[in-house]
Amino acid sequence: MFEKILIANRGEIALRILRACREMGIQTVAVHSTADANAMHVKLADESVCIGPPRAKDSYLNIPALISAATITGADAIHPGIGFLSENAHFAEVVIDHGLAFIGPKPEHINLMGNKITAKDAVIKLGIPTVPGSSGSVEHEEDALKIAESIGYPLLIKAAGGGGGKGMQVARSPESLKECLYLARNEAEANFGNSEVYIEKYLDHPRHIEVQIIADSYGNVVHLGERDCSLQRRHQKVIEEAPSPALNDEERAQIGKLTAKAVAKLGYLGVGTVEYLYQDGQFYFIEMNTRLQVEHTITEMITGIDLVHEQIRVAAGAHLAFKQSDIKFRGHAIECRVNAEHPRTFMPSPGTINDYHAPGGLGVRVDSALYSGYKMPSYYDSLASKLVVHHPQSRNECIMRLRGALDEYVIGGIETTLPLHKKITKAQSFLNGEYDVHWLERFIGLDQ
Repeated sequence: MFEKILIANRGEIALRILRACREMGIQTVAVHSTADANAMHVKLADESVCIGPPRAKDSYLNIPALISAATITGADAIHPGIGFLSENAHFAEVVIDHGLAFIGPKPEHINLMGNKITAKDAVIKLGIPTVPGSSGSVEHEEDALKIAESIGYPLLIKAAGGGGGKGMQVARSPESLKECLYLARNEAEANFGNSEVYIEKYLDHPRHIEVQIIADSYGNVVHLGERDCSLQRRHQKVIEEAPSPALNDEERAQIGKLTAKAVAKLGYLGVGTVEYLYQDGQFYFIEMNTRLQVEHTITEMITGIDLVHEQIRVAAGAHLAFKQSDIKFRGHAIECRVNAEHPRTFMPSPGTINDYHAPGGLGVRVDSALYSGYKMPSYYDSLASKLVVHHPQSRNECIMRLRGALDEYVIGGIETTLPLHKKITKAQSFLNGEYDVHWLERFIGLDQ
């Protein structure tokens, strides 16, 4: 087992990893920018190293600084966390080349799944269903028009090298296709340095379903059920729940087994999430995230498995501590992503926390790095907290528990999306579990 892990991240996920290390008797090294000198993960780690000024490219994305921090502190492994360099194959290679363990998948799998075109080609060979679309990247309008003739409108034009809704355009007619192709390519280049785009059939009422898997280096792969991430605003997840209210037990078992089998053929290592669109009883592959997910918490709540703990174990060469038959799903869990944003305009709201009270009680979990007096910087992601609620029996009772926790949660000094979460959890469509990936934008008026 590792003796010391450098956590190459910040915020709540750095704390989450730190806690797992502490429980495993592993020492921790926190890295931080000058803007994060007073961050909670820095205060609680065994050691800390400043790796640069506030901007992420000069600190959390600075590979030489991270390797130097690991070297001078004597760390034997690096955990990349979520975001930043967590899906950067080059970083994983550099870590390994310097004699350190990378707590994540093999670089070749990060690279394979990092480009949506190569990922789609790979999963087709593995037997995973995909959305009808182009067989590769599309450069010219003439090629796009031919694809449109074969699969029909509307079409979704997507960046090959990115995510988060960037580089995506919906073309609903031949007349709009040229402009959408131009806009998608420009946005992809601006955001990812790669103008490559591809085309898929646009599904008008899908759910966003993702399957959590974990694999060791001995060919053992287990799926830990699915999560429903359909409540999104501009392709950014707002609320997730597990299990999905849209699936029955047969569908759940089918997609879990199919995913685990495909990932085993790939020879994958570590945690990963295979994401699908689900519509009219059919699953369609979107992408594979080769890292820990923000919403891993709800999977932990319904399975009782510490995903970070297992992620570290398999990276250290251990066998999985369980078989598929050991996995039992218990009750229902929901996560609210509480962002430091205005609840209606969604403008970022950094600032000093002058009042803080986290909710508590049975089945309530808060993953956050906030504390009273903490100054939330403006340089990074606006995620302030993850409120996670679990009930061992029913979704309805889980929702009631969530409502109580939301009412109890106090974050003063900044604007947050807590009012939006309260509003969503009282909406009849949410209560009925009847929503798709477009519902939330209609609900808050973003489609108008």
